[in-house]
Amino acid sequence: MRIGMFTDSLIGSSLDEALDTSRDLGLRDLEIGTGNYSPAPHCDLRAVLGDKAARDRWLDGFTRRGLSICALNCSGNPLHPDQEHARQHDAVIRDTLRLAGELGVSRVVTMSGCPGAPGDSSVPHWSIGAFLPDYEDVFTWQWEERILPYWHDLAAFAAAQGVERVCLELHPGMTVYNTYTLLRLRSEVGPVVFANLDPSHLFWQGMDPLAVIAALGDAIGYVHAKDTLIDLNNAALNGFMDSRWLGKPGEMPWYFCTMGYGHDAGFWKAFAVKLRAHGYDGVLSIEHEDPLMTPLDGVRKSVRFLEEVIPAE
Repeated sequence: MRIGMFTDSLIGSSLDEALDTSRDLGLRDLEIGTGNYSPAPHCDLRAVLGDKAARDRWLDGFTRRGLSICALNCSGNPLHPDQEHARQHDAVIRDTLRLAGELGVSRVVTMSGCPGAPGDSSVPHWSIGAFLPDYEDVFTWQWEERILPYWHDLAAFAAAQGVERVCLELHPGMTVYNTYTLLRLRSEVGPVVFANLDPSHLFWQGMDPLAVIAALGDAIGYVHAKDTLIDLNNAALNGFMDSRWLGKPGEMPWYFCTMGYGHDAGFWKAFAVKLRAHGYDGVLSIEHEDPLMTPLDGVRKSVRFLEEVIPAE
């Protein structure tokens, strides 16, 4: 098991600065954002995909430092009911899959997407339950009319590029956001669909990452190392589904934090061992989104923390 980093964590750094920092911290496996929700600070997708000379120059920065690209990240919403929005996000996902094929990168991290409701929706509709009559049957319609047709097509496209694992982040607001929805899509579409297991999003949904690991097993294709601080006093007032995110951390029921600041070493040791017990021996990719700590400080602390809790050999 290896410690890696999503280089968007160093959002204010140039590519050379991010690569130098990674090398100096002893990291060798890097996840690179290519667009959509990622601002792609370290990859010009169009340039490196369309021009082999530009791609070779870009890759040389990694090679000279002994670094490798373990995943590309293009998380977005290709099922947005605004067709232009959906087209743009779908195009980035497909171009990222093409680039992964060119680079020999076997993992692409993205999201399932979330469509609207039947009719003339202009914004996505996250259908998480028919609690009221107005929401009845939306979930079924989304799966049958939008999710499954799109993902059957995209899975075939990914396989044609030689990409073995399309790893979906279990992210609230997306149709695939928990164990059930990931396994349902995988059973319908096939084994090119995997989970990008990001425990930070499981914590604030009230899920147990250790139980999720056991349930998903070999459907885990990639793992983000990101922690969440849960403030039970604030949660007691407004629950976890608080529309003010990102709000003031002192008022929120949860916020993302540097590794070890939300859950202690005992939890993360159990997390690492559970992953190994269920067959995962890949990268734990640090993703820094802590509003109270600078990127470099948060990444540095996360590396040192993980070095103490994961099996090194």
